[in-house]
Amino acid sequence: MSQLGLLPRRAWTALLSQLLRLPCSSCIQAVRCHSQVAGAVLTSQLKAHQEKPNFIIKTPKGTRDLSPQQMVVREKILDLVVSCFKRHGAMGMDTPAFELKEMLTEKYGEGSGLMYDLKDQGGELLSLRYDLTVPFARYLAMNKVKKMKRYHVGKVWRRESPTIVQGRYREFCQCDFDIAGQFDPMIPDAECLKIMCEILNGLQLGDFLIKVNDRRIVDGMFAVCGVPESKFSTICSSIDKLDKMAWKDVRHEMVAKKGLAPEVADRIGDYVQCHGGVSLVEQMFQDPRLSQNKQALEGLGDLKLLFEYLTLFGIAEKISFDLSLARGLDYYTGVIYEAVLLHTPTQAGAEPLSVGSVAAGGRYDGLVGMFDPKGHKVPCVGLSIGVERIFNIVEQRMKTFGEKVRTTETQVLVATPHKNFLQERLKLIAELWDAGIKAEMLYKNNPKLLTQLHYCESTGIPLVVIVGEQELKEGVVKIRSVASREEVSGSSGNRRDKVFLPLPDFLRNMYLLAEKLSSWLIVVEMNKDLLQITIAACEYWMGGQKKGK
Repeated sequence: MSQLGLLPRRAWTALLSQLLRLPCSSCIQAVRCHSQVAGAVLTSQLKAHQEKPNFIIKTPKGTRDLSPQQMVVREKILDLVVSCFKRHGAMGMDTPAFELKEMLTEKYGEGSGLMYDLKDQGGELLSLRYDLTVPFARYLAMNKVKKMKRYHVGKVWRRESPTIVQGRYREFCQCDFDIAGQFDPMIPDAECLKIMCEILNGLQLGDFLIKVNDRRIVDGMFAVCGVPESKFSTICSSIDKLDKMAWKDVRHEMVAKKGLAPEVADRIGDYVQCHGGVSLVEQMFQDPRLSQNKQALEGLGDLKLLFEYLTLFGIAEKISFDLSLARGLDYYTGVIYEAVLLHTPTQAGAEPLSVGSVAAGGRYDGLVGMFDPKGHKVPCVGLSIGVERIFNIVEQRMKTFGEKVRTTETQVLVATPHKNFLQERLKLIAELWDAGIKAEMLYKNNPKLLTQLHYCESTGIPLVVIVGEQELKEGVVKIRSVASREEVSGSSGNRRDKVFLPLPDFLRNMYLLAEKLSSWLIVVEMNKDLLQITIAACEYWMGGQKKGK
């Protein structure tokens, strides 16, 4: 009765007893009152049931969850990228996910309209960070840092129309490397391009090309073509779309939407179709219009020097001077660059995945000065790796070729073939964890041995440490290779056993394992085809150590 919103039995009993004592009119009024209450409760319950929202469980537009399998792939990509940054001497740092809105505005040109603004919080107007570069410049100015080489891995947010298949999201991860400080021309810039090449080669994404240009050349080109200076920024944003749109569409946008004269757009078109190596740089020095612009000549001079350093680094063949490259962000002041894949590794007959640029960057010598009260500048140059786009390529390749991913790094499963051995398993696995071994056990008192072995096979755990009645009696354990099913037992005697195990990734931990089990030392011998693991008595090893061997 109470589940239907009516009064419980005791309440009805009390009500009836009161009704028997009351006059007829009071009884009628009391019944009507309680009936209204009961009806209201029932109605509210039915209404709540009927108005249960019929919504679709989904992530917000332009975002996604990452499964354990995807996280493994992502972490491997990030590990390779970060290890390269560290190899070049960068220090890690982080900044808040949101900044004061005034810190971010007027730094991104047309991109400023894509920032995520937050509601007024405690008197501050805030926005989610659009990239990692502007917060870095704010950090340098705020802390008066004049020289720094840093890397930063973090999420950024842009309120644009996402194209998931091309790796474009509203929330995505960036990996940035930047060099701040006053140095001789083009040396830090050349190192940034070398880092790009190292990372893209290491990721094995296929053949790639890095386009380079200089914002001074871009501005000089606009000037000699007749673009009004007030339109430099907006026309630059249009040129930046040439990697996604045909020239005729970009020309239409500049003329029809941005009011550029058609003949001016055509003159720009003559330049943006030029691309080549250092020979094109020399050719532009002789260009009758561009050679008359001081800014353009400065940019061409730096590019010529840059190509000399790139040749010494052995990467000049991967670099193309491309006059269509503009980089639409307002803060770039010098050399700019962008890496694109020429094709992605796919199975025969499969259509290559088009993802646009996978890395980009450039020089921004004036950005720090925008935050400094006295306008003091700190020259900077950097690069950003497009993790999401790279991840999409790797993920598609794995699906195409049926590659599988291990989601854990567990090296050993502690198992038993007998019942009532939970205490022994817990003691043993505690020893392994304390020794730094990545170990697991099944959360059952009495699991079947076959179930434990199947778990190893399904999760890719390479080793099983087995403890049972016989092992406990003899003071030993068994180590089994899941793949080969070979076993070896450890004892306190002076004998030696040999077993072949596929353990190239776990050598250091297996030394720890042998010592912690107080029974075996594992000695490694390499040959061409396989890894030979020699198991020796622990007392023999300890004796050798005592003798200084």
